Amino acid sequence: MRELNIAQQSDLVEKVISINRVTKVTKGGKKLHFSALVVVGDGKGKVGFALDKANEVAEAIRKSLTKAKKSLFNIPMEGSTIPHGIVGKFGAASVMLKPASEGTGVIAAGPVRAICEAAGIKDILTKCLKSNNPINVIKATMQGLRSLKE
Repeated sequence: MRELNIAQQSDLVEKVISINRVTKVTKGGKKLHFSALVVVGDGKGKVGFALDKANEVAEAIRKSLTKAKKSLFNIPMEGSTIPHGIVGKFGAASVMLKPASEGTGVIAAGPVRAICEAAGIKDILTKCLKSNNPINVIKATMQGLRSLKE
């Protein structure tokens, strides 16, 4: 049963959005860690993301990928776009998502583009408002996509 589940998830699109070096200053010196922000999607309307930390870059990415695969959720879609316009908000970041006509393409900045491509959205217009912090932009985009109605 476990092998079947892994075989189904092998066709997922995995994108690393950002890798940050995080330093904790202690009495003995600086402790270095890495955090990885990852987006995962199946290209058919399912998408998830995760942020995780580890001592090595590769380990942080691996941990983020396993966490992101567990957080997948469905996005309602109308053909190759979203059903209606919406504004997702998280912290100071706001992301405006608008449906686009066939053939428009993905008009989006880095993190939002990665989410749309991983989810399989082919035509969409987006705008990041206020904040450009990739973590908050991704969380705002996901909040907007989660609140879409069919």
